Amino acid sequence: MSTNTDTAAVANADLHCHSTYSDGLLRPQEIVRRAYANGVDLLALTDHDEVGGLGEARLAAQELGLKFIDGVEISVSWDDDTTVHIVALDIDPDHPALLAGLAQVRRGRGERASRMAAELDNVGIHGAHQGALRYVGNPALVGRSHFARYIVETGHAKDFRSVFDHWLAKGKPGYVAHSWATLAQALGWIGAAGGIAVMAHPGRYRLSNKTLRRLLAEFRELGGKGIEVLSGSHSDVDTREFARYAREFGFLASRASDFHGPGESRIDLGMLPRLPDNLTPVWGDFR
Repeated sequence: MSTNTDTAAVANADLHCHSTYSDGLLRPQEIVRRAYANGVDLLALTDHDEVGGLGEARLAAQELGLKFIDGVEISVSWDDDTTVHIVALDIDPDHPALLAGLAQVRRGRGERASRMAAELDNVGIHGAHQGALRYVGNPALVGRSHFARYIVETGHAKDFRSVFDHWLAKGKPGYVAHSWATLAQALGWIGAAGGIAVMAHPGRYRLSNKTLRRLLAEFRELGGKGIEVLSGSHSDVDTREFARYAREFGFLASRASDFHGPGESRIDLGMLPRLPDNLTPVWGDFR
C-alpha cells in the first residue's frame, strides 16, 4: 500500500515515471534507485495501463526508506479522436475493477502495433513490428516508444524525440488512431481503486484554449482531482498556464518528470523545479 504523506515533509516529489513494464528503459528497482540518488523523497511509478512493476518498485523503495506511491497511467480516448492520459495515484493496485479495466485497454495494443508496422512499411521502414518488440518487456504493451527506438536504431531518425515529429505523431505516416478507455471509464476505475485522478502533461495535447477548458471541465465533473502543473513535457510558459488552470478549476497540483530513461527524457527523475506558489500539492491528499 501507499505510504502516509506529510505535505510539509515532501521537498522533492516525482509522481509520473515509467519502467520496463511499459515503455521505460529501466527496471522498477533501477527507477527507484535512480530517484533516490537524485534526491527524490516521494516517488510514484506510473506505467502505461499496467501495475505489474509496482511490487518490485515498492520493495526497493522500502529498502532505501523512500516514500512510494502506487500509480498507473491510463490511456483515454476523448472527443472521438483525441488521446489523453490520466495518471492514477495512491491506488489499490489489486482492485478488481481497476485490473479488469487495464486489461481491457491493453488488449487493443497488439492490433494497433500491427497497423503501425504496416503503415511504416509503406514508407520504407521495414520490420518495425519485430524491431519494436525487441524493446518491450511485455509484448501486450508494445507502443509508440518501442517503435521510436527501432526507428532511431535503423537510422530513419536522428534521435528519439524527432521520431514523433516525422513518423509517429498525429498526421504522420506511422500514426494509427485507436480507441482506448473513455474518460468516464478511466475515472470510474480510479475511483473504485481509491485513487486520485490527475490529468497528465496537458501541454502536450495541442488543443485550442476552448477545447482544453472543455476537457478540464469534463474531467473535473467526472471526479478528476489534479493536474500536472510541472511536467517533463512542459515549458516554463506551460507551467505558468497550467498553474492558472489549477487555481481556476480548483485542481490539486502534481509534479512529474514523466521519465522514461537516460537519453530519452527531457527531465531526469527529481530534477523539476518547485511548484509555483499558491497551489495545493496533490500529495497532501494521499492516504
